[in-house]
Amino acid sequence: MSSVQRFYDLTLELIKTLEHTKLDRDAKMNAVEILLEKRQQEMTGMAPPYSDAEKDLGARLISLNAKVTQLMTREKLFIQKDIKDLSVKKESTGKYANPYQSMATDGMFYDKRK
Repeated sequence: MSSVQRFYDLTLELIKTLEHTKLDRDAKMNAVEILLEKRQQEMTGMAPPYSDAEKDLGARLISLNAKVTQLMTREKLFIQKDIKDLSVKKESTGKYANPYQSMATDGMFYDKRK
């Protein structure tokens, strides 16, 4: 099996893992990281000249890589949203515990007389 074929198979497995919604996020990210490392190793093993079958796989890989990029961006947005929600929750919990902590003073009277 050529490195292009293995790279193609790993890309399909990566897409399947990213589309799997029932999987825990930590497990999914670990699996994605492992698959990306394997893909990187296969990518370094690719060298021309390519056969016609490998050229065909390469053409299909271009569209698959666009899908991988889209799915990775979606995961990134989910993670960013969760981080933002956690920050808001942490801030609101702090305000509930000490409601007068962030009170700003409008003005202050300062008397210079003795």
